[in-house]
Amino acid sequence: MSPKDPDERDRRLSSEAPPARERLTHTGPRGARMVDVTPKPESARRAVAAGRVRMKRETLILVKEDRIAKGSVIEAARLAGIMAAKRTAELIPLCHPLPLTDVTVDCDHCDDPPSISVRAGASCVGKTGVEMEALTAAAVACLTIYDMCKAVDQEMIIEDIKLLEKSGGTTGDFRRRDREGDQ
Repeated sequence: MSPKDPDERDRRLSSEAPPARERLTHTGPRGARMVDVTPKPESARRAVAAGRVRMKRETLILVKEDRIAKGSVIEAARLAGIMAAKRTAELIPLCHPLPLTDVTVDCDHCDDPPSISVRAGASCVGKTGVEMEALTAAAVACLTIYDMCKAVDQEMIIEDIKLLEKSGGTTGDFRRRDREGDQ
């Protein structure tokens, strides 16, 4: 028989829960919740993420020569990534809106394999990290490259979206170790 008082139910379930380091932070006894960051101190935060769009060699040539009918693929991807980072909290449930102080999106051509690599960075001074903003910027920039080029190449592959590094906050710094296949 479960208690009729929901607060009592929460206390009971919390006492049966595993230690805090083993729990997911965005779920509670009543289901999904936004983490309360009120007591956390503000600190400078930075995150960098990456992704890649593989394409036919002919498609890459068109992008390099700025001959895609829709316009400049690289500039559209850069702008889309920046705009997406600013709207991350609207796209990702339970993600805190952050006062971003900087967003960068860089796109580089690679001839072997034919692809465009995206690197996105996000910064803020806040109580929670900007990893999701950097990842969102990289993912949307890749999606925009696909959208801009799909009329000439529907076999493109969006791949390898990942966090490369982050700094700030209580969990400290993270830097992805180079592994085979990492950018």
